[in-house]
Amino acid sequence: YQAKMDFALKLGYAGDQIQAVLNKLGADALINDVLAELVRLGNKSESEGQSGASSTASTLVPRGPCPKEIASPELSLEDEVVDNSDNLRPIVIDGSNVAMSHGNKEGFSCRGIQLAVDWFLEKGHKDITVFVPAWRKEQSRPDAPITDQEILRKLEKEKILVFTPSRRVQGRRVVCYDDRFIVKLAFDSDGIIVSNDNYRDLQNEKPEWKKFIEERLLMYSFVNDKFMPPDDPLGRHGPSLENFLRKRPVIPEHKKQPCPYGKKCTYGHKCKYYHPERANQPQRSVADELRISAKL
Repeated sequence: YQAKMDFALKLGYAGDQIQAVLNKLGADALINDVLAELVRLGNKSESEGQSGASSTASTLVPRGPCPKEIASPELSLEDEVVDNSDNLRPIVIDGSNVAMSHGNKEGFSCRGIQLAVDWFLEKGHKDITVFVPAWRKEQSRPDAPITDQEILRKLEKEKILVFTPSRRVQGRRVVCYDDRFIVKLAFDSDGIIVSNDNYRDLQNEKPEWKKFIEERLLMYSFVNDKFMPPDDPLGRHGPSLENFLRKRPVIPEHKKQPCPYGKKCTYGHKCKYYHPERANQPQRSVADELRISAKL
């Protein structure tokens, strides 16, 4: 009896608990049976303590945070990160490209710009800039029709739209290159470029611009009056649209399927599977590879 008592005390059980178990099972009980009964009593007392605490807590009236935060603090924290506009990247829209796309290349449709701006505003973006050449403020002409021109003035008053400079010299219009404004602002603000243009001439100007345009260009489509960017802006193995628009990803990406051939794969950057060994390598095109090999 005393040996069983000393053994249980060394394991950290209370003396009255051990005594109750030994009185119940008898002094001749096996040590394993005694321990099993002690464990059962310990679990029972813990569950009773938790139920008592929950009943006490249920009588308290919470003040301050909403019930959703009390019930699921992790969920509320994630929602807070998702809805935080500070985590969203600045948006720089190529106004001419968007307006001509919405006008089916036949006219400059200012409504297309408004649709694109509204889409990003609904997503919670606050830092949105649209660049449009200043000569688009002039009266519409048959060779360059402009529709819903009042939208440009409206967006300019809201400090969303910026006109790039232009002037007339001896009856000839002199315009600044608006694409350079777009890429420069997006690069400096670490933002997203919204355009279907690849800016190949600007990619050749600066190597850092080339890398930036490849990684931060968001293309889109118009389905009637619906602005639709792709769900996978950088391809099937790239980030989702939600994470692409954020500084810090908050939604876990789907697990990428590794290539069954591994390092022996000969498809190069055209392989549809994931190559972990190429994660930090730039996905160069065939033309770029030929240029590099020619230099070497």
